[in-house]
Amino acid sequence: MGFHQVWRIFVALSFFAIPVAAQAQTSPLSTSQAEAAAENYQRYCALCHGTDRAGYANDHAPSLRSSSLMVPGNDLLMFRSIAYGRPGTPMAAYREESGGPMSNREINHIVKWLYQQVGTDPRYDENGNSMRLPYDRIPGAAAQGEGVYARECASCHGANGEGGTGTQLANQVFLIFASDQFIKRTIENGRDGTPMPAFKDRLSADDIDNVTAFLRAKATGADLEQPVAKAPPEPEEYVINPGGPDPEFDLEDGIYVAAANLNAALNAKSRMVILDTRTTSWWRMGHIEGAVPVPYYSEFDDVVDNLPRDVWIVGYCECPRAAAESTIRQLRRRGFDKTAVLYEGIQGWAGLGYPITLGEVEPVSANE
Repeated sequence: MGFHQVWRIFVALSFFAIPVAAQAQTSPLSTSQAEAAAENYQRYCALCHGTDRAGYANDHAPSLRSSSLMVPGNDLLMFRSIAYGRPGTPMAAYREESGGPMSNREINHIVKWLYQQVGTDPRYDENGNSMRLPYDRIPGAAAQGEGVYARECASCHGANGEGGTGTQLANQVFLIFASDQFIKRTIENGRDGTPMPAFKDRLSADDIDNVTAFLRAKATGADLEQPVAKAPPEPEEYVINPGGPDPEFDLEDGIYVAAANLNAALNAKSRMVILDTRTTSWWRMGHIEGAVPVPYYSEFDDVVDNLPRDVWIVGYCECPRAAAESTIRQLRRRGFDKTAVLYEGIQGWAGLGYPITLGEVEPVSANE
């Protein structure tokens, strides 16, 4: 299937400005949709997660019946986990564009079906309040959390978070898509139906914050990075590798650059500007190194004053292309010809194992 064909399908589904999973929860599944979702679960998920969703049938796959997993507001993380998988683990990517067998709609329906099995609305609590967890950083001390993790968590999750009987935690796809608040809540309350116990009465609040910060530090693959406030790049910092060569991009349909092509250009120290066209809060969760947050709804007549016209500009987004393509086309209308859109988006980039970094990190020594 070509780029244009995929694009037309996505337009027809009208899922662009907001990630698909966020829109899929506005109405219940029909009987036929629920039956199809149940069949897809048995076909693609039951081998590891069990025919009854109880988990641990193979590869330590966790329970999908756990009420502490199926909490309101966690549906988007579940969609991403199914769509993009967890590189380095048995959890594969099941989204068509990632080489899997399911469409975005089918994955949405499985997520929705899983929630319906436990009778939980993934959007709201019992009072009708939105349950989307905030993406604020937990102000813990990663270096202190390292010791707590070694004592309390490593026996199940591995000394380096590589997983074992417990989930792999040192996984950048998981860590850029799961909020600190979700990680902290899981540590506090455990996960019913699994070996994961609640630590809220076993660890102090500071210890839990510190372990959360330690796990967040694993998102970049570095030894230890303490999450602290760090501002986005200033205009004079927009150009990556300013002394490097121009990248050699092979664009599909005159606009799309593949993740492998962009990664090769970054490894070659090519000079370019990378725009993260999502909201800045998403940039802070995780982004391509050097990316500048320029949300798709920005006033572009003001934005262009800070962008060079003689340097390649690549935009990416979450969904995976709509916001980035809107941004790049606005730049092209203003005379920026050396522009491209990352075809796979940030989720596809991370799912392919290419590097990301956090929006609020500063390297520190493990002894500090």
